[in-house]
Amino acid sequence: MAPKRLGFFTRVLDEVGPAERYRLATEQIIHAERCGFDSAWVAQHHFHENEGGLPAPFVFLAQVAARTQRIRLGTGIVTLPLELPIRVAEDAAVLDLVSGGRLEMGIGPGGNHAAFRAFGLDAAERGAIFAGNAALLRTAWEGGALPGGDRLYPPAPGLAGRIWQATFTVEGARRAGAAGDGLMLSRTQPRPEGTPGMTLADIQNPMVDAYLAALPAGCAPRILASRSVFVADRRDEAWRLAEQGLGRFRDRAAAQGRATGRETVAEMVADFDVHLGTVAEVVASLQADTVLQRATELAVQVHSVDPPHPFILRSLELVAGQVAPALGWVPPGGLAERRVA
Repeated sequence: MAPKRLGFFTRVLDEVGPAERYRLATEQIIHAERCGFDSAWVAQHHFHENEGGLPAPFVFLAQVAARTQRIRLGTGIVTLPLELPIRVAEDAAVLDLVSGGRLEMGIGPGGNHAAFRAFGLDAAERGAIFAGNAALLRTAWEGGALPGGDRLYPPAPGLAGRIWQATFTVEGARRAGAAGDGLMLSRTQPRPEGTPGMTLADIQNPMVDAYLAALPAGCAPRILASRSVFVADRRDEAWRLAEQGLGRFRDRAAAQGRATGRETVAEMVADFDVHLGTVAEVVASLQADTVLQRATELAVQVHSVDPPHPFILRSLELVAGQVAPALGWVPPGGLAERRVA
């Protein structure tokens, strides 16, 4: 099986101020739509601008919706324990309406403990908070009675079938499957202690197994694999930009006392599961990832290379024009002739 949909995922991390970050991310999504991408995803992060530059995904996606026509718009993810679930249901319902039914709703428990403290919550309870908030969110979208007897307005019954759950664990994948939701797999994740040679596919294939086994009968699987992918016209150009982007990460880690001793560019590319290089190199690298043979959607992001804006645009062109078709992806009707060589 080849990915049926191709997504562009941005953490909104261009090396500029916040207003310019949002402008550039918007332009990148518009360009992705022109190139034939099926979806665009944004991550929600609170406070830490070097980890993610967008705390308000619904606000941002509303203005993106006004400047695009076809591309689906997804949250990857909303940190649900930090939100009032009924307000999330309302904001998502309005966004889905104004975008013409294009919203995809990724949710997760979140992992930034400092953010939980700022919101007056205990991060140790995030799993239980997430479960309760997700249940209320689903009830609202399905038209059920909310506490006090009210029902969601505007109604949004279709959104209940467009929930995606992000997880790092087999048990989390099983819960997503049992709920009939989509499964969102990360671009990278920590290896279990003592297994430095374990591949990302070694970790995530058991998650896919658990998800598929738990899906209700007749429920079609939805598996999104996010991957760090940066393609350039020349190999030396790709590695030069990786040295700059990953070097910024290395410098921040060293300043915070988090150096690991594996900070050469080649080591970081391997440790962060980055697919980097020319079209041929990236195609070969992605073809070796067996999770992608089972995913229904591949979402590419340039993090953690985080190259300058023009190179992000070119990478999107090369992914849609050459890389993804080599993996079996078929551009939307009428766009195949517009693929960029």
